[in-house]
Order: sequence, then C-alpha cells, then structure tokens
Amino acid sequence: MAWHIVFEPLAPVALILALALPGVALIVYSFYRRARGAPLRAIALAVLLVTLFNPTIRSEEREAVPDIAAIVVDRSQSQEIGKRPQETDASLARLGERLERMDGIETRIVEARNDPQDENGTTLFRALEEALSDVPRERVAGAIFITDGQVHDAPGSIRELGFDAPVHGLVIGRPGEKDRRLQVLEAPRFGIVGEPVELSFRVDETAAGEAPTGETARVTLSIDGERVAEKDVAIGAVERITLSLQHGGANVIEIDVAEGPDELTTLNNRAVVIANGVRDRLRVLLVSGEPHPGERTWRNLLKSDPSVDLVHFTILRPPEKHDGTPIDELSLIAFPTRELFDEKLDQFDLIIFDRYKRRGVLPLAYYLNIVDYVEAGGAFLAAEGPAFASPYSIYRTPLAAILPAHPLETTSEGGFRPEVTEKGARHPVTAELPGGGGEDEPQWGRWFRSIDVGIDTGDTLMDTPDGKPLMVLARAGEGRVAQLLSDHVWLWSRGYEGGGPQAELLRRLAHWLMKEPDLEEENLSASVQGGLLTIRRRTMEDETPPARVTLPSGKQEEAALEEVAPGRFEASIEARELGLYRVTQGELSAVAAAGPLNPREIADVRATEGIIRPVASESGGGVWWAGEAGEGLPTLRSVRAGQDAAGASWMGLRRNEQYLVHAVHQVPLIAGPLALLLLLGTLALAWWREGR
Repeated sequence: MAWHIVFEPLAPVALILALALPGVALIVYSFYRRARGAPLRAIALAVLLVTLFNPTIRSEEREAVPDIAAIVVDRSQSQEIGKRPQETDASLARLGERLERMDGIETRIVEARNDPQDENGTTLFRALEEALSDVPRERVAGAIFITDGQVHDAPGSIRELGFDAPVHGLVIGRPGEKDRRLQVLEAPRFGIVGEPVELSFRVDETAAGEAPTGETARVTLSIDGERVAEKDVAIGAVERITLSLQHGGANVIEIDVAEGPDELTTLNNRAVVIANGVRDRLRVLLVSGEPHPGERTWRNLLKSDPSVDLVHFTILRPPEKHDGTPIDELSLIAFPTRELFDEKLDQFDLIIFDRYKRRGVLPLAYYLNIVDYVEAGGAFLAAEGPAFASPYSIYRTPLAAILPAHPLETTSEGGFRPEVTEKGARHPVTAELPGGGGEDEPQWGRWFRSIDVGIDTGDTLMDTPDGKPLMVLARAGEGRVAQLLSDHVWLWSRGYEGGGPQAELLRRLAHWLMKEPDLEEENLSASVQGGLLTIRRRTMEDETPPARVTLPSGKQEEAALEEVAPGRFEASIEARELGLYRVTQGELSAVAAAGPLNPREIADVRATEGIIRPVASESGGGVWWAGEAGEGLPTLRSVRAGQDAAGASWMGLRRNEQYLVHAVHQVPLIAGPLALLLLLGTLALAWWREGR
C-alpha cells in the first residue's frame, strides 16, 4: 500500500488563476490600506483556491514486478574448441547461483547457436533481441554475454539495442591466444577447362596485435579430393597459385595448411573454393561414310549446340571410283586426311564415324593413329550401318583393337522398339531415359534394322526385344569407345511413331565419352541442403558399403546407404556443423560444404574482448575474462539508474523499481460542505471585524 496527495482541479488551471488574480489584487490593496479584515479575507481566498484545486489523498495497492536480466550464452562452433564448453557451463552455473540470491531479478537464459545455412556468423545480439522481445524496456536490468568474444553482429551504438541498461561480457578463453588460419583473398568462380586460373591466399599465425612471424607453413592444394600441388609458403604473405580446372561443372578446390605448434583448432586451416569449369569449345570430328537419311540428323544435333565446334566430312566417292564427275563438283574442299588424322587428331574431343566403311580413303596408319588417340584418353563413337557386317567393315582395320563388338556379317530387318538392358537401367547414360517406361514397355518409336554382333568387352546398355545389342560402351586404355549398332536412331528425331529421346541419349553418350564426372558409372556425390547432408552413390553393383563421413570438426561417422533406384543409393545425416564435410567410400571421395564455403564463424577463433568492449563501455557495463572454472566471475550488485554499473571486480544490474497497480482509492482533503463552511465563516469574521 502506498499513498500520496494529488491535485485534481475542478476547473481548468488557467481559469482558476485568471479568477484568482483580481482577488489577490484586492487582498494586497486591503493590506496596503491596513484594513482590519484583510487577513481573514486572505484566508477566505486561500480556502477558495485550495477547494478549486481539489487536493486528494490517493492510496494504491501495488505489486512489485521483478527486473529482467538476460544471459546470452554463446554456443557457436568456435565455442566448441578445447575446454571452452566446460568453462562456459561453469561460468553460467556460478552466475546463475549469484542471480538467484538477488531479490527482484528475473533471469532469462538464451543460447545462441549457428544455423548451418547462415552466413552471418555468431549473432548474439540478435538472440538478445529475441529474448527481450516481450519485455517492456523499462524493466530491463541488463544483459550478460558469455562468449569467446567473436561476435559478428555487435551494434555500432547502444541506441540500436532499444533499452537503457548495462551490457556486460564474460570472455571464455585466454588473452593472447595464437592460431594458424588460412584466408582466401581471390578465387575464380569460373574457368575454362584445361586453361590456367589463379587464386591467392594468405596464412596467418599471430595473436591479436602481433606482427607476422616470417616463418613458413606447408600448404597442400587439391581438386575434387585429388592432390595437385604442395609447397611451403611464408606466414603473413600473400601467395598466388596457378592451376587448371580438370573438367566441366563444379570443381572443388581445397587449400590445406599444415597444423601449427599452438593450434586452437584446425577448422580454419582449410579453405574451399568451387570453380565452375566451362569448356571453351567442344571440338567434334564427324566423318560420314556415305550420304544417308540419318546424316543430317547427326549434323543438326551437333550444330544446334553453340559450344560444339563441328568438323564434318562426307565421303561422296571413293578414290578407286571413276564416273567422270569433276572433283570440284563433289566437295568444296579436298578431304584433308593427313591434317586431320595425323597432325591435328589430338585436338579433337570426340571422333564420330557415321556409317563409315573401309574404301581406301584412310591409310591403315591413320587407323593406328585413332587407336593411339583413344588409348591416350580420347573418345571414339562408331554409329554402324550395314557396311559393318560387310568385307568393308572398319572392324577389318586396326580399330578392331578398341571396338567392343565384332560383326557377325549379318543384319536383322524388321520393326522393334529399343529396350534398356538390366545394366543400362543402372548406367547413367541410359538410366531413366524419358519414355523408357521403367518396368513397362518403352514408349518409343520403332527402329527397323540392327547389326548382328558378338560382344568382346564392355557393357551392353540397349538391345532389341530378342536380346541383340544396340548400344555397347567400353574403355580402351585411358580413353572410351561407344558403338551404336543400328543406323535408324534418326527415326526418333523425325518423330516417327512418337519418336524418342535421341538428343538426350546422344548428349549423355558424348559426355560419358569425354569423362564428365556426372556420367561416371561409379560416382559418389554429396550436398548439404536444409540442414541435411545427402550422400548419393551410383554404381553398377547390386549393393554398396557404408560411407565414411568426416565432419568439419574432424569427427567421423558412418552412413548406411539405401537403394532408391537401380544402381542408385542414398543416405542422409544431420549437418550440425559449419564447414566442409568429406565423404569417402573405397577409392571414391566427395566433399560438401554446410553454410558458406569458408564460414565467418571459424575464420578467427581466438578469444578477444575487443569486439564487445565498446558496446559494454558505452552502456556503462564491463568485460571480464571468465577463467577456467569461472573464478574470474565478478560479484553482482543492484544499482539505481545513473549510478556506475561496473567496477574492477563487480558488475551491476539496474534496479528499475517497477510495479503493478491493482487498486486505487481516493479521498478529497476538503469536502464540499466543509469548504463552504470555512469560506462563509472566514468571510463573516472579516465583515464582523471590519464593522467594529
């Protein structure tokens, strides 16, 4: 219960004062004339004015409400280093015990963690704002941060906090900590496959305020998990490295620096850059053995891709044939066999023989050149026609050494729908082709001819309903070879009986021949999305062993993969840490980044008071080092607004003295009848006094 006197005027104050002025003037004049009733008239005027101002005794039934003190606990990834989790828990426990002994303080504890997809690092002040979002600002007693000091959303001024109360910091860690860390300064986002690209980085190993040591550190450079370079670099100096991208699509470039002598963590010893490889021009040599309906289909398909640089020749007449037609009417230029198959053969990414037959145009030495080109890593596609089953077959050349199928010297005629084999359902070239039908019959148009062959090596991905091969893929040395054993694939592009996925099939086939990682039969990939690490495994086998996952912190887990489609296995685990995840399975490896590739959170993990101190000082608070078991924790005091809120060994929380009013009782000091009695009484006495 609390009471006090308040005034509730019966009329506007200005009106009361305006009416009082003439009375005051008359009273002053009466005193000047020494009138006997002047004092009594002054009393009467005073009674009238007090009555008009209506003094009232007000009593309130109050309930004191506690002030709110917020404790923000930093649970970010940098706080998981060494003994920091134990020191954080000890400091929080001791601080909680002391706050419990303080009257009128309600404590709110909020833990700030990292979102793996958040690039903002440690956001303690955002956590504080969320914790006090429903608290009236006049009830805030203060805020205490338990952190390593690496705060990435510290405000520029306390006005941005929205309350006027002290902010304190308890720093976990030790002053002057050292840590070796790697920082990428410039990195390519795109690059031409096979062309040099440059990136720059710097290795630092200093405590706050120190100069570079001038020592060296061992740095390893890897692309897609394969080591490509290793060298010693000067600590504190900018280093530039030139490399080339290995393939089209995403190339994961990793830079690792060896562990230093006084490391806090190795999480920031690694940086990752993803550079997208772009092929400058895909050079394709297409040689058609004779004009035929599918020839234009091949040409249109290859010319429709702006990234393809096509060189196309059609053999219109063999050298031994003489029909009188002038050479200049047969072709625009002579077939440059020596230039193509001897001097510049290795400049092509893919060679296609379309219904080509041996007719003396190419010497045997040039076929040997093609074999050497493939075994050295080149790509060769043979689209066979009836000539493959004849004495003019290219199998009767040195190409037989790399071709996976040999002719049986017969062809099969009659309509059929191509089918994907059991291996083809697992192989990335033919798996899930549009219209394939899965377990049902394919919804593709028919072909009408196939070349009968025997399979020597490789995988048959497509065949006829009666099991005759239509597409065979194989490896030859370091290169790859494919055979299409029908010359009617062009019917799909013409839309015959609904057509088929010719463009998609041949695109996949060309990319497989050129060793694109996405089209490899044995492939391991990983990605992070929505806080989950998803591991995908493609294989030609019926089962696959568990994958081993190395977390950014260095811990390892195993993930069992389940089959989701023929030859495709997947597994998902929670991605709780920021940084790079490494996945290995046998000789295969993959990497995936959770959140930003080089998280701001672990860029610098040294404990510091420099970031939070300006905010604490401006608010009147302080910063202390917590120590191993919280022994550096200062004592707590309750202070009034305007008083100091921090000292060398104590921190203060503001006492706001807020309360809730449940009921109000009011009693006028001068009731109406009493005021009238006093007023008339004093006036009567004044008249009586003046009448004597």
